Amino acid sequence: MITTNIGKVMGLLCLAIGVSLIGVGCKGESSNSTDPAAKKAGSEAEPKAAGGEKLAGGVKIDGSSTVYPISEAVAEEFRTVQPDVRVIVGFSGTGAGMKKFIAGEIDICDASRGIKEKEAAACKEKGIEFIELSVAFDGLAIIVNPKNTWCDCLTIGQLKELWRPESDVKQWKDLNPKWPAKEIKLYGPGTDSGTFDYFTEAIVGEEKASRADYTASEDDNVLVTGVQSDENALGYFGYAYYEENKDKLKLLGVDSGDGCKKPSLETVRDNSYAPLSRPLFIYVRKSALERPEVVAFVKFYLEQAAALSKDVGYVPVSDEVEKANQDALKGALSK
Repeated sequence: MITTNIGKVMGLLCLAIGVSLIGVGCKGESSNSTDPAAKKAGSEAEPKAAGGEKLAGGVKIDGSSTVYPISEAVAEEFRTVQPDVRVIVGFSGTGAGMKKFIAGEIDICDASRGIKEKEAAACKEKGIEFIELSVAFDGLAIIVNPKNTWCDCLTIGQLKELWRPESDVKQWKDLNPKWPAKEIKLYGPGTDSGTFDYFTEAIVGEEKASRADYTASEDDNVLVTGVQSDENALGYFGYAYYEENKDKLKLLGVDSGDGCKKPSLETVRDNSYAPLSRPLFIYVRKSALERPEVVAFVKFYLEQAAALSKDVGYVPVSDEVEKANQDALKGALSK
């Protein structure tokens, strides 16, 4: 989870004000700070949905800790325009979120990978129809402690040797004889994380194939703290978490055969940071779209995703993907 700084909060509030002024989506007041004077000012100060409707109810979201910053940013904005709608956003990991989605416990599943065939089959068996919406792109960051002066880049081969099951790499010198004979302390996402699935498939060559002797957590702040506190540590997680904590960490380049590249908005967008760039998704239950507050939230999400994904360190989707998202939602609502 990203720690929101003051600048980001102000940016989100400014965006909310701009949205209400130009009439995009809905308009209203913050659920965190209610102004009694505004309530007394009459109906024009009341929060309204598009079409003049004030909504209530709730929206439940869970899943990827990588997508969480976008969904939470959208939820914060939505609360300012629809304060009576309770939006709950969790981050139990993509796999755990999918289990809740299949069980009908949540309306939306955040996912840092595409839905698996077995998950889609389970949805079909349960009679759950859904739409897939791509909301941003992300690069995975390989990070070390800032005191690490010997390593600036790792090849895909080195990363595979380091993370493969039963790896015999214990010390830095096992990766490069010029590096110190110091034990590498590894940190990474847990097995329910879509980031874990994506990394193991992209680097090791098989999803979920990984050495087990590392500190795992679905909370990326735990990983940041672990690497920050150990000179010999190495970890990986979504690029946005590095951006939020770059004063505490050192970012490594990755060489996939065309020289060392680091993740950035540019290298993720043009896919030159291969193979560690990926799309991020939300999955929405079609039955949840029978509730007006869920429809309003998803529409709002798609309207705000480009600006807010960039604000929290991700790469916005292309115009073509935006249109595909809108078409998917329109198609679901027309049935």
